[in-house]
Amino acid sequence: MSKDLEEEVQNPNKPSNNANSNGLNSSTSNIENTSKEAQKSTMGARATDSARIIKFTKVLSGTTVILEKLRELAWSGIPPYMRPDVWRLLLGYAPPNSDRRGGVLKRKRLEYLDCVSQYYDIPDTERSDDEINMLRQIAVDCPRTVPDVSFFQQAQVQKSLERILYTWAIRHPASGYVQGINDLVTPFLVVFLSEYLEGSVDSWSISDLSPDKISIIEADCYWCLSKLLDGMQDHYTFAQPGIQRLVFKLKEVVRRIDGLTNNQWRMREPRQKAPIPVG
Repeated sequence: MSKDLEEEVQNPNKPSNNANSNGLNSSTSNIENTSKEAQKSTMGARATDSARIIKFTKVLSGTTVILEKLRELAWSGIPPYMRPDVWRLLLGYAPPNSDRRGGVLKRKRLEYLDCVSQYYDIPDTERSDDEINMLRQIAVDCPRTVPDVSFFQQAQVQKSLERILYTWAIRHPASGYVQGINDLVTPFLVVFLSEYLEGSVDSWSISDLSPDKISIIEADCYWCLSKLLDGMQDHYTFAQPGIQRLVFKLKEVVRRIDGLTNNQWRMREPRQKAPIPVG
């Protein structure tokens, strides 16, 4: 009888050296397999990212960008450094034709500066009472914008937000400024600043940029905000007809696909009392 076998007979509950060896080999094998799978997953993700970047580059490098193809690609996400160009194109701010793009952007940026000069850079004596109140409300809301990110608490950043929001509101009197529009500007501001500033937003300082670059960023934010809100301005006008319309569409969708939920909604809707007959 071998020594290992004798030990197993005498100590049946004690794991054998073979068992320990097998367990160790099994654990090592599992770790190696997990590591290989992780490496394969990482390599697969990198390959996928590289393939997507190549596709974006091909679409964007054409003489005329085919917006449908760009929109389809963007649906699954956009490489960060490509977002400024893609957003400007998909929002209709930058033209698809590359030969016209530079000239159009330059003209629109100058137009924004003219609007700021005409509407914002004036004394309060030239504003109406409503305009003064609106500017005050915007000035109150700007420090509340993304309060947990120090970058947005910089005085120059808040001034840029103020100029963008006030200029937009003056040029869109049907709705004017509505609280919450300030939060729609912040994604544009971050994306367009990323063309000039590196690292995380927390490490950014707008004072590192020249006034000309700040003006370009502000203009791009203003026009992209305008394009975004053009399709939903009636969300902010009196009685909010746009929101009412979307709620009705949502109710129709629920009615078609989920009768039980639709019935529960209807049971919870406030019912109008019938008028009491007179006489």
